[in-house]
Amino acid sequence: MSDQTPDYKDTLNLPKTDFPMRAGLPKREPEWLERWEKIGIYDRLREKNGRDSFVLHDGPPYANGHLHIGHALNKTIKDMIVRSHQMMGYDSRYVPGWDCHGLPIEWKIEEQYRQKGKDKDEVPVVDFRQECRKFAEGWVDIQRDEFKRLGITGNWDDPYLTMAFHAEAVIAAEFQKFLMNGTLYQGSKPVMWSPVEQTALAEAEVEYHDKESFTIWVKFRVVPSRPGPRAGASGAEVPGQARDGVGSDLTGAHVVIWTTTPWTIPSNKGVVYGDSFAYGLYQVTDTPEECWASVGDRFILADKLAGDVMRRARLDDGMWTRVRDVTAEELSGLLLQHPFAGAEGANGEWDDLRDFRAAPFVTDEEGTGFVHCAPSHGMEEYELYRDLNMLDQVITYNVMDDGSFREDLPFFGGRMILKPNGKEGDANAAVIDKLVEVGGLLARGRIKHSYPHSWRSKAPVIYRNTPQWFAAIDVPAGGDDTYGKTIRERALTSIDDLVKFTPQTGRNRLYSMIETRPDWVLSRQRAWGVPLTCFTRKGALPTDEGFLLRDDKVNARIIEAFEAEGADAWYADGAKERFLGNDYDPSDWEQVFDVLDVWFDSGSTHAFVLRDRADGTADGIADVYMEGTDQHRGWFHSSLLQACGTIGRAPYRNVVTHGFTLDEKGNKMSKSLGNTIVPEEVVRQYGADILRLWVAQTDYTADQRIGPEILKGVADSYRRLRNTMRFMLGSLAQFDESQRVAPDDMPELEHWVLHRLAELDHKVRSGYKAFDFQGVFSAIFNFCTVDLSAFYFDIRKDVLYCDGESARAHAARTVLDLLFHRLTTWLAPILPFTTEDVWLSRVSGDDSSVHLQDFPATPADWLDEPLAAKWAMIRRARRVVTAALEIQRADKVIGASLEAAPVVHVRNGDMLGALKTVDFADICITSSISLTADPLPQEAFRLPEVEGVGVVFEKAEGQKCQRCWKILPDVGHHAHAGVCGRCNEALR
Repeated sequence: MSDQTPDYKDTLNLPKTDFPMRAGLPKREPEWLERWEKIGIYDRLREKNGRDSFVLHDGPPYANGHLHIGHALNKTIKDMIVRSHQMMGYDSRYVPGWDCHGLPIEWKIEEQYRQKGKDKDEVPVVDFRQECRKFAEGWVDIQRDEFKRLGITGNWDDPYLTMAFHAEAVIAAEFQKFLMNGTLYQGSKPVMWSPVEQTALAEAEVEYHDKESFTIWVKFRVVPSRPGPRAGASGAEVPGQARDGVGSDLTGAHVVIWTTTPWTIPSNKGVVYGDSFAYGLYQVTDTPEECWASVGDRFILADKLAGDVMRRARLDDGMWTRVRDVTAEELSGLLLQHPFAGAEGANGEWDDLRDFRAAPFVTDEEGTGFVHCAPSHGMEEYELYRDLNMLDQVITYNVMDDGSFREDLPFFGGRMILKPNGKEGDANAAVIDKLVEVGGLLARGRIKHSYPHSWRSKAPVIYRNTPQWFAAIDVPAGGDDTYGKTIRERALTSIDDLVKFTPQTGRNRLYSMIETRPDWVLSRQRAWGVPLTCFTRKGALPTDEGFLLRDDKVNARIIEAFEAEGADAWYADGAKERFLGNDYDPSDWEQVFDVLDVWFDSGSTHAFVLRDRADGTADGIADVYMEGTDQHRGWFHSSLLQACGTIGRAPYRNVVTHGFTLDEKGNKMSKSLGNTIVPEEVVRQYGADILRLWVAQTDYTADQRIGPEILKGVADSYRRLRNTMRFMLGSLAQFDESQRVAPDDMPELEHWVLHRLAELDHKVRSGYKAFDFQGVFSAIFNFCTVDLSAFYFDIRKDVLYCDGESARAHAARTVLDLLFHRLTTWLAPILPFTTEDVWLSRVSGDDSSVHLQDFPATPADWLDEPLAAKWAMIRRARRVVTAALEIQRADKVIGASLEAAPVVHVRNGDMLGALKTVDFADICITSSISLTADPLPQEAFRLPEVEGVGVVFEKAEGQKCQRCWKILPDVGHHAHAGVCGRCNEALR
């Protein structure tokens, strides 16, 4: 520019905005939180009348520690669901809640006692419960602040707590419905038992980890048979086949069993086989030096497994031979002797003959083809003998609460299956040693296998027969039987007919669990929880009529006390007399002091949150339950069972499931590996919106990965999006309503943007309704970066900066205003802090907020498919031009695209016609452009993916306009020095 040429910079309409390029989220986000609390966003949204209700019911986290990344993922997804539905026109309410009862809190208090040298058993139970309550209250307050810092909206001033007096009263009342409808019963059956925690566990409280276990091959001797009916396990006679002449040469042979739980051998009451398998009699002909078999020993084994068993016994091929077949008929006539029978000091404990029969659960895939039965420690064996009406003959009580053998059990009294710290005890070794001593062991080894562990203590669990309280799921449950008579029928019908699952695989998972699950174990042998508020008649058996006290007046007195005093009222002095009143003699009744499974607590939340609260739902049913995939056996499961027992159907219409969070390499996070990501640290470094954006960018329905490199990528996406918003704000600085242009008066390019907005509006709304946040954000992000930043904004910068107050500039700013209102609201559920920043950069007012807005209605007539098809052709041709110019720029032939005036050869007539109806030079950001149908020259630049378009590079002719930088022939021929005609007009 010469010295005489003016500086036209001040005449340009350059973007102006205070919206910072750097977000500064960690520092600024707390300021917005304070502002939202000050102006009462959540309460003001509740004042919007006439809206349909939409309620996400919160699955309660446990109040006992700081948040982990799974909490952040979970609550952020919930928040996106709640916010998006509110902005789609619903009254979208969210009541956060907490699970407050249960063993983990008890453990914390017991730990504190141990540090102080206190004995829990010497502390009054109410005092102990009060300390548990105080502990939970403290963590509720901490977690509430941590959740709020993530931008989670909700009724934080009035959350629900399972330990609130009303909640405890309702939980007790819900339990009493099972008492009154006949589904509650006391039974003694094998349940998963934690010797470390000394309580029964539900399936949802168990997780599976690899464990190395002992494996043993044990010999049960075939004893001489005698004519007559089959003998039961205790010697009692039950109907069976006579034994005359059946398999007489089998006497003295051994049936071999295989087990991974040697400690169950003292409780063995029988052996079972498969009646469809091929069995044989095998004889030892030679032995190595170290071996528990002897020459002449005979073993009955499944043919498919015999070779493996012999190898385990260190018997090589050639050291044994197969004597003959053993038929199912022969097996049915045999009796077996326990390996400890007749042992010195056994005191006759194992002298009864063992039961021997076919069973459907035997397989020939591993082991020996025979299964040893200890019905007190295995559900399949228990059910087999239950159906045979033989439980009284086969149930043992050899294992105590702490996992030790009863003191008077010969050889093993006091031996521990597990130590108090969860490590291997001495019971297995003691049993193996005794088997060796009595000649009952054929082989032993070790196996690493998946084994159930308590999810709290991480210690292995055992199956143990104990008296527990159950909810029967296959007996009529009374009440509304629209969806079935039993709990199981109602649950399966609900899954099929009433609930939509996201992803759909959740349906199959939950259905298969409900289809095969046993009765629900309701009782726990702990102190901190809601007690089983029932009474049993002294001296009566669980099967006796009148064993359980069922009285509405007694129930009502209990609930009234719980409402006023909480569940501690059950433990107060004189509680039994108070609740029984004058109607019953307290000396005739026992008060039950087991507490309810905490899954019953959380499964009952629909009653005291959805049904009872003013911000609940009219029908007590939630629109959405949303939790991790582990909750198919947890909260989704227990809520379904509980509600089907009390209201006859599922308490939810949608079940949304997320996966687990892994590190960047796909490994499970653990403190020992040092690969954990702590939400608080991410928020401190990047801000909560970056963490939320990570949630939106991931497919939460599967397992997700997170780590430093992934977060850097998320932050980069955020910066690109923020730059788009910043350009939009800067270009809207001079816009006011007087400049608004009606859509019909806009240029085609603006019409195309409106078409894209109409497409996006449908995609955003349908995506949010389907809980597809990844799809929503991907569509918006691609639109912002590809359609806007790299295309529309790039083209319209020239008009916005240089046109002055032209119709084109007004149309572009009008479109920018329409973009502003849609993009900020569409993104608000995902990026609440950033969109508030964007909103307040344009919309003033002390109580203004983007979160008080709805998604703007988008006219259907903005959709224009023919126009979209035309502009798709134009954009394909533009790609060839910009790629051709990029080569010239890289070769330093030009410095900017405005220095070019390419010749574009177009073979397709429709495309050529479309290009001639627009200013293709403006669209390609060149000073001029030539379009021709001439054949593509050899030297023309082509893109393989855009057939029939070639570009021949030419430099623009003329001088550079000192205002818009286009190179045009007319520059210097106007009143204003060094400018083109367009700029001269703008300067006039």
